[in-house]
Amino acid sequence: MRIREVFSLFKQSFSDAIVDYTEISVKKAVFLLAIPMILELSLESVFAIVDIFFVAKLGQNAIAAVGLTESVVSLIYGVAIGLSISATAMVARRIGEKNHEGASKATAQVLLLSIIIVLIISLIGSYYSEEILGLMGASAEVIAEGAIYTRIMFGGSISIILLFLINGIFRGVGNASMAMRSLWIASIINIILDPILIHYMGIKGAAIATVIGRSAGVVYQCYYLFFKSKQLTFKPSFFKPDSKLLKSLIEISWPATVQFLVATGSWVILAKLVAETGGTAATAGYQIAIRNMIFFILPAWGFSNAVATLVGQNLGANKIERAVESIKITAYYNAFFMSIVSVIFIFLPEMIIQFFTQDAEVIAHAVSALRIIGSGFIFYGVGMVMVQTLNGAGDTKTPTYINIVGFWIFQIPFAYFMAVTMDFSSFGVFLSIPLAETLMTLLGIWFVWRGKWKTVKI
Repeated sequence: MRIREVFSLFKQSFSDAIVDYTEISVKKAVFLLAIPMILELSLESVFAIVDIFFVAKLGQNAIAAVGLTESVVSLIYGVAIGLSISATAMVARRIGEKNHEGASKATAQVLLLSIIIVLIISLIGSYYSEEILGLMGASAEVIAEGAIYTRIMFGGSISIILLFLINGIFRGVGNASMAMRSLWIASIINIILDPILIHYMGIKGAAIATVIGRSAGVVYQCYYLFFKSKQLTFKPSFFKPDSKLLKSLIEISWPATVQFLVATGSWVILAKLVAETGGTAATAGYQIAIRNMIFFILPAWGFSNAVATLVGQNLGANKIERAVESIKITAYYNAFFMSIVSVIFIFLPEMIIQFFTQDAEVIAHAVSALRIIGSGFIFYGVGMVMVQTLNGAGDTKTPTYINIVGFWIFQIPFAYFMAVTMDFSSFGVFLSIPLAETLMTLLGIWFVWRGKWKTVKI
């Protein structure tokens, strides 16, 4: 691909022009969707790095409190991403069928469903903030310092869920540039407010900056969705509960939500194991390593999200071969990118970690985590594409089964055995991660190869 063509693709990917992704070349469609998705998630991952950089200045207790809270808040991300998967699959299928009214009504119903769910999560999480940190194995000092952070993050969880959900809707439509801009707004505001509020308010300021940033992104999303969207138009009647449509959305979203809750639940348990077997220094090192891991994994999700949209729209247009071709192309790109990341994590971990902390004990744990976890990055990249292929087709149950096998049947017992029974401490926990991801990738390839996803009706 020539430089001029690449520049043209970049320019086109940032526009709001309506593109029929079931007609243009598959390679071009992948890039038009993936470029804004990669940039969208890259800035989100930059914020994760910036956040831990400034929080690290507050000491080990602050790092541990934020890390343990994020591990539990990741359950909210699981709900948000699960709902966004159902929205992407349903909206993409309707857009592929050229049924724009159906796509608009599905959008209205999934928004209604998400608001009900988030109210329950917000109330429970805010009220039991101290207990949540205690269950995660936090010390009394960490609970005393970090409970306010946990309470604010759960109280503002509506901004987390809506930000991811509405972006899932935009991806289903094929407007990845809008999803990118809304997350950019949220992340840039976070990055600006983070050092200011942390300086004056401590760990509490980090939580407030996050909630304000994400809320601003949601306001921008809603303005565009309801007043500027070219493919979605709404009527008041669309927001009246539709039992048939809600049932269909729940049938797709509950396995998708469980799918991510299984994954995030496993990460919560791993974080707890690290805290209990390695102590505060191990937890701080692990959380720094995880933030860096997220920094590189989120851009890879850009390609994976692109394949979900392409699979959904092409199945709606009954163009199965185009869906298959998009899977092959995105899997190749992700494998290539993640193999480069793997080399960086294995050979240059000290250079990365020393940017965040000079604590020798924390550095030792973080370097070990990066090397071990990074060894499996190529499998993460391919596995993401397989999972999103199935999700984009509306087959959210199969990835859920894969996650249950990989995370709960293999990863958690293996991590406990290595960390506790064999007394390898945090090293055993780190080792369970690439092994589980490799297993799940192989299962994902097998299910995609079988091809049952091609016949899913939603």
